[in-house]
Amino acid sequence: MQNMQITNNDKDAMLSVLKSLKGYFLYATLFSASVNFLMLTPIIYMLQVYDRVVSSGSMSTLAMLSLLMVLLLMASGGFEWARSRILVAANVRLENQLRDLVSKASFRHSLLSGSPAASHLAMSDLLGLRQFITGNGVFAFMDAPWTPIYIVVMFMFHPLFGIAAIICAVILIALAIIMEKVTAQKLLEANKLTTAATQSFQSNLRNAEVIHGMGMQAAIRQKDGKLYQAAGNEQAIGSAAAGRLTAISKSFRLIAQSIVLGLGAYLALNQQISPGMMIAGSLLLGRALAPIDMMVGTWKNFVDAKSSFKRLRLILSSYVEEADKMDLPKPVGNLSVEQIIVIPPGAQAASVKGVGFQLAAGEALGIIGPSAAGKTSLARGILGVWPARAGTVRLDNAEIDQWVREKLGPYIGYLPQDIELFDGTIAENICRFSELNSELIIEAAKTAGIHEMILRLPQGYDTIISSQSGALSAGQRQRVALARAIYNLPKLIILDEPNSNLDDQGERDLLSALQKMKQAGSTVIVITHRTSILSLVDKLLLMRDGLATNFGQRDDVLKAIAESNNKVAKLQQKV
Repeated sequence: MQNMQITNNDKDAMLSVLKSLKGYFLYATLFSASVNFLMLTPIIYMLQVYDRVVSSGSMSTLAMLSLLMVLLLMASGGFEWARSRILVAANVRLENQLRDLVSKASFRHSLLSGSPAASHLAMSDLLGLRQFITGNGVFAFMDAPWTPIYIVVMFMFHPLFGIAAIICAVILIALAIIMEKVTAQKLLEANKLTTAATQSFQSNLRNAEVIHGMGMQAAIRQKDGKLYQAAGNEQAIGSAAAGRLTAISKSFRLIAQSIVLGLGAYLALNQQISPGMMIAGSLLLGRALAPIDMMVGTWKNFVDAKSSFKRLRLILSSYVEEADKMDLPKPVGNLSVEQIIVIPPGAQAASVKGVGFQLAAGEALGIIGPSAAGKTSLARGILGVWPARAGTVRLDNAEIDQWVREKLGPYIGYLPQDIELFDGTIAENICRFSELNSELIIEAAKTAGIHEMILRLPQGYDTIISSQSGALSAGQRQRVALARAIYNLPKLIILDEPNSNLDDQGERDLLSALQKMKQAGSTVIVITHRTSILSLVDKLLLMRDGLATNFGQRDDVLKAIAESNNKVAKLQQKV
């Protein structure tokens, strides 16, 4: 069975993956047939013992029948093991084919929707689907086709046996349908509410410092408690209904087997069947009804797997994988932003409205303006984090989307406003989890002014930090993120409020680092509210309400701003 690469070119990636697994399921079904066929062995053995050995008293016949029975049941166990191994292999292949695609789709969905909490569930759905494939639910579905065969054998024993088996099967199937109607919607709603509650709880954990500092624990717990309570109520209602129906199903199966045993006794007393058939009929009925009973018992797992499948299918259907692109030359750093319009994920109004400018390699641009002016949105639009709805961003005359992102990445440095480091060592964070290059890592750390600080840590560059906390202060984390942004001298560097957590020494180190980047030919864009960093920039862009209200040489723009402020001040004095 050859591996098949699943990409966005498939109309439905999930169905394509399942189709690629059909060989596994076919072989598993064949082994299931062998297992179910051999499950007749104990019944036939019991028939022969009752009807031939007991009546004849032949020990040799008993020995041969027992040996044959043991061999056949050992073969049945081997087939059962092989079936499990095949489904495990299918399980592994399912993950191998979907893991990267689900990861890419989740990552892209998180970028475009602005909701990372919703996207991370895709991996949990993939794990849930994997667990279902190797669970009893799949075995029940594979064994279910043998129910009619067992019923036919019961007809061969006596028509009344067959009729009783059909009646019992119909009742169990009806119970399964009722369970689906009663529990499916409740369990689906419970899953949605649980997901919402989990997302809220995880969000609160990320803000534990604020919650603790302002004594919000009780209010937050109450809010989360309501979400979990609602999810628990729906889950309890659905599970209680499922439990009742499962108990009814199992009780009915036991009662049915006992009734069929009594029916067999009646027929045996009337000399219509042998005593062996009397017991065999009850055992056959139990075997015939077992798959249906198992399906009823694992219906919740089936509902969960169905929900996981739908969610995975939805997130994969919304993801379009980039086509193969030709490698472009190493960028120089000439940047052209041509009247781009950016709309944040989930918003209707544009936060950047037709902004355009040009920077030559080695130039530095400062972007200033009041809060909510669209500065951060512009940075994200330039990087392609938020795709521009209109307009174009060009790097060395090539549209930013023409570059292969993984190959362009080393030439881009980005320090977001909200500092995000990753679980791992300081060295790994600085080198962006690429191959560790001590010389480049130390050079970036020295340029960012944190080399000595890192050396003072107990494990130095091997100090473990986490995405949310760790051994570093907010200012130190910002400087590590700066070292990551300037690692290996990228050609385009965008820094969003890079000095928001820095002290005076940190600001001096930042200015020194940016000066070095300019001298190396890097194009630098700095978003800031502090004027100290403006001494480094060549050009200045003033934004208000998503518009570029002034752009040009730094001194010219600052002069225009000063003149405008003076006019406003004079008007206010007159008033």
